Amino acid sequence: MSFPLLTATAAVPAVGAILTAAVPAARRTAAKWLALTVSLVTLVLAGIVFARFEPGGDRYQLTESHSWIKDFGVRYELGVDGIGVALIALTALLIPFVILAGWHDADPLETQSKRWRPTQGFFALILMVEAMVILSFEATDVFLFYILFEAMLIPMYFLIGGFGDRAHSGTDENAAAQRSYAAVKFLLYNLVGGLIMLAAVIGLYVVAGNFSLTEIAEARASGSLEMASSTEKWLFLGFFFAFAVKAPLWPLHTWLPNAMGEATAPVAVLITAVVDKVGTFAMLRFCLGLFPEASKWATPAIVVLALISIVYGALVAVGQRDIKRLVAYASISHFGFIILGIFAMTSQGQSGATLYMVNHGISTAALMLVAGFLISRRGSRLIADYGGVQKVAPVLAGTFLIGGLATLSLPGLAPFVSEFLVLVGTFARYPVAGIVATTGIVLAALYVLVLYQRTMTGPVKEEVRSMPDLRPRELAVVTPLIALLLFLGVFPKPLTDVVNPAVRHTMSDVQRTDPQPEVPVQNVEAAK
Repeated sequence: MSFPLLTATAAVPAVGAILTAAVPAARRTAAKWLALTVSLVTLVLAGIVFARFEPGGDRYQLTESHSWIKDFGVRYELGVDGIGVALIALTALLIPFVILAGWHDADPLETQSKRWRPTQGFFALILMVEAMVILSFEATDVFLFYILFEAMLIPMYFLIGGFGDRAHSGTDENAAAQRSYAAVKFLLYNLVGGLIMLAAVIGLYVVAGNFSLTEIAEARASGSLEMASSTEKWLFLGFFFAFAVKAPLWPLHTWLPNAMGEATAPVAVLITAVVDKVGTFAMLRFCLGLFPEASKWATPAIVVLALISIVYGALVAVGQRDIKRLVAYASISHFGFIILGIFAMTSQGQSGATLYMVNHGISTAALMLVAGFLISRRGSRLIADYGGVQKVAPVLAGTFLIGGLATLSLPGLAPFVSEFLVLVGTFARYPVAGIVATTGIVLAALYVLVLYQRTMTGPVKEEVRSMPDLRPRELAVVTPLIALLLFLGVFPKPLTDVVNPAVRHTMSDVQRTDPQPEVPVQNVEAAK
C-alpha cells in the first residue's frame, strides 16, 4: 500500500492540535513553537502533494478509499484535482503566517488565572481548522465532505467568540457581548445552510444510492443514473444555499463583517482567506459536478447575485469607518468576482475564479495582517484615529500600501491576473454582466486609496507619533506574502498549469464550450 499522503497532510495538523492543547499552562511559548513547527511540516507535505500532482494525468490523483459506514455506502474517499491542490497549498501556506502574526494575541491577561490556557487553546483551534479545511479539499465522498463542512464551524466559533479583538472602543462587557453576537451569528447562519445541505445530501443518496462523487459522475455520464429535472434543481439549491452562505454571497453575507470585525486579525484571515474558500471550491466540485443541468438553469440568477455582491460590497466598503469591516466588505465584493467567474461557464472565467481564490487569500492576508499590526499599536480599529503613519512607520505604511494595491488588482500583482481572466470569461458569454462587474474595479480603487490617505498620509496625529515600525517577526510574516504577490503577478504559470486541466473537466461536466468570436479569424486577416 502506498503512503497515504493526503491523509497525512490533514492528520499532521489534527494531531498537532491535540498535542498543542495538552502543553502545560506554564509552557505557553513551547505551545506556540509546537504549533508553528506543525504548520511548517504540513506546508512541506502540501508541497509534496503539489509536486506529485500531474496536471496531464487522471482527474483525481493520490486517491485513497476505505470503507467507513458500510451499511449506508459511506466511504473515507480522498482525491485531489488541480483546483483542490491549489487550495491545499494556499491553506498550508497561510497557516504559519497566521500563527506568527497571532503570536501574542492569546497571551493571558493579568486578571486571568495562571492555570488558564488561552494560548494553547488558540493555536490548537487554528491547527484543527487547518486539518478540516485541507481534508474538505480532498474529500470525494459527499457525506465525508458534509461532516467536515459542518465540523469546522466549532473551532471557528470559539476562535471568534473566545479570542476576539482586544482593540475595542467600548467597555470590556460591551466587547464581550459583540464578540458573542458575532460568533453566534456566524454559527447560526452556517448551521442553517448546513442543515439544508444535509437534506440535499440525503436526497442525493436516495437518488444515487451512494455518496461517491466519482461513482455518481460516472453513472451520470454513462446514462445509468437518471435524475428528474425537478429533483436535480431542488438538490442543487440545497447544496448551493449552504455554499453561498459560506462563500459569502449577497444576501447571505451579513455574518462576515461581524465575524471579521470582532475576531483578531489572524482569525479574520483564517475566515476569509481559508474557510470561506471551501464554499466557492464546493460550487465547482459539487454543484457543477453533480448537477450540471441545474447549474445551467440557475446561472442567470446566480450571475445577478454575484454582480450585486461585487457592487454592494465595494460601495459599502467605501463608507466604512472601521478598518477591519472595510476589508470584510471588500472580500464580499471579491467573492462576487469568484462566483461570477465560476458561473460564467467559460474556461477563462473558471480558471480566473480558481486563481482568484488563491490570490485573494494571499492579498487579503497581507492587507489584514498589516492592518492588525497597525491596530495593535494604536488600540483602535477606527480609520479616523490614524493619520501620518507613513512618517513614523514607513515600512508598515509601505507594506500596507502594497497589500491595498493588490486588493484593488493593480497590474503586476497577483489578483490582477485572476480578475482579468474572470472579466474576459464573463464578457465572452455575458457582456452586460462584464460591464457591470468592472464598476467593482473602480470602487475598489476608491476605498483602498481613501483608506491609505486617511490612515497613512497627512499630519501626524499625536496618538501615533511614537508608533514603532514593523518588528522582525512582523516582517517575517509580511515579506513572503508580498514576494508571492509579485511573483504570481508576473508569472502565474505554476498555478495555471495545475488549474487549467481541472477547469476543462468541469466544463465537460456541464457540457459547455467557450463562445466563439463573432468575427472569424480568417475574415479579420482578409480585412487587413
